[in-house]
Amino acid sequence: MFITFEGIEGAGKSTAIEFLVNYLQAHGYDPVTTREPGGSALGRRLRSLLLDVRTTGLASRAELFLFLADRAQHVAEVIRPALEAGQVVLCDRFTDSTLAYQGYGRGLDTEYLRSLNQAATGGLQPELTLLLDLPVRCGLERAGERNRAAGIAIAEGRFDSESIDFHERVRQGYRALADEEPERFAIIDAAQPPEDVVLQCRSAIEAHLRRRGRGLD
Repeated sequence: MFITFEGIEGAGKSTAIEFLVNYLQAHGYDPVTTREPGGSALGRRLRSLLLDVRTTGLASRAELFLFLADRAQHVAEVIRPALEAGQVVLCDRFTDSTLAYQGYGRGLDTEYLRSLNQAATGGLQPELTLLLDLPVRCGLERAGERNRAAGIAIAEGRFDSESIDFHERVRQGYRALADEEPERFAIIDAAQPPEDVVLQCRSAIEAHLRRRGRGLD
């Protein structure tokens, strides 16, 4: 089972994944957690470049292809092997991030991006996508607090420093993607306290499994 987590900066994806790992383990699953960018050895090097505020003047298409290189290696090295071994994969960002950020945010053609995503992943699609949605200003405040607490304001703040309008376009892009594929997406109210967000995620996973005639032991 391949589950992805999407949302704007500060949506709480990492926190939700951390709690869901324990939940799935308690039901007999052996989940693999990973993220984009940075899920592979190559990806970790690309992440430091892509998210660092000191990376300036990066053309939109150059940014796009760096993310796609990360994804191609990530799928080959981490995601496909785990899925073929029968493991549950929980991934913080995947192809929808490219559509939301480089498409709706940067203004690149979304159909062009879909074709590139297809090439980078070999056609791999998430079975379920949890979209953690919250107002942009709330998300950016959370992201700023997180980065300051971790001492990574420079190391991973490039997208946080984008304009409010950019992040609004990204958020609306995510909502549009969810409207296009309601069977795959579950929209989670991420403005709630973390424990409530996790409960919503759990319910979405359980509902997804029931629709497919499966369940948690």
